[in-house]
Amino acid sequence: MEAVSLAAALELTAGGGAGLSAEKRAVLGASLLLLQRDYRFERVWFWGRIQGVRGAYYIAEGLGSDRAAPRSRLYSLNCVEWSLLPPATKEMVAQAEQLKGRFQGDPSFEYEYTEIDAEDAERLFEDGKEPVIKEEARLIATIEQIDKAVGIIPRGAFVKTPLGSVHENRNFEGLSLTEAKKLSSYFQFTEPVNLKNKTLLEKADLDPSTDFLDSLEHDIPQGSWTIQLEKGGTVVVLRSLLWLGLTFYHIPMTKQYGYVYFGTGEKNLDLPFML
Repeated sequence: MEAVSLAAALELTAGGGAGLSAEKRAVLGASLLLLQRDYRFERVWFWGRIQGVRGAYYIAEGLGSDRAAPRSRLYSLNCVEWSLLPPATKEMVAQAEQLKGRFQGDPSFEYEYTEIDAEDAERLFEDGKEPVIKEEARLIATIEQIDKAVGIIPRGAFVKTPLGSVHENRNFEGLSLTEAKKLSSYFQFTEPVNLKNKTLLEKADLDPSTDFLDSLEHDIPQGSWTIQLEKGGTVVVLRSLLWLGLTFYHIPMTKQYGYVYFGTGEKNLDLPFML
């Protein structure tokens, strides 16, 4: 969610019970604006908080003019001092998927090789690397996983140019209330998969400038999203059951939307049995 409208946006997503104290909101609001100035980001989003056993990670994302370009991700333990995270790699994500249990809240904490798959540990030994995973690497991979799985935007909020870059749609005035209650009106803001498998006949009704992403109606497993009307029916709220703690909001007929994550950074592996 946008740093400039952080306080109001957090109020709209507070229906799930998670949020920040008034003190944290004030500190974070000022800190993110300084972060945007110092790193010269065009926009800064507050991504959310991953709660560990001994502390919490506050996550921010910096964006440039091309929204499809990789985002710069930063974390803070106190909402004041920020550290830039390196990009996620496939190896990081694969190793993080094998780790179970809560985050500790200490970036330097090391997960021992006994918690890693035996084949991966053996390969690391052969490469001369110590078979441990630092929590910072797990943090990077978890943010990447959540963004790819449940980072969403309303249909039409972004447009894709013929050159392939993605920008905010200045003509976007929000979804109608009818459209806002449909899963098909929301897109996963990551590289599309299902779209590439559509036939030419199915693509004929799509606008290539706005329909360049996968919609949530095809998410697997089916039923992994809930849609609710809150604040007297003026706000549409989507919550992920796959990554519990991810909340998206949109005020129909306005440009106000965003998502935030407040959770433990653990995927809900029991979801298929809950549906």
